[in-house]
Amino acid sequence: MNICKAVGLRISNLLVQKNMTLYRLEQKSGILHGTMMCIMNERNKNVTLKTIMQLARGFDMSLIEFLNDKIFTDNKELEID
Repeated sequence: MNICKAVGLRISNLLVQKNMTLYRLEQKSGILHGTMMCIMNERNKNVTLKTIMQLARGFDMSLIEFLNDKIFTDNKELEID
């Protein structure tokens, strides 16, 4: 699994947990709709740290909280290159 897919899965899980729409996340994070669609549809190969920080802010959480998930911590097949 690549990082973009992992981030997309994390976003999907948090949207359900927080009962939030993707549109609301875009508004709160300042991420453009096109960029969000590229992440969610796995058209990006990588996601920047800035984008992940914006996502965390959109979910009202710290960067560490966003990344502290088994998708990132327990996934030995996560491609980081």
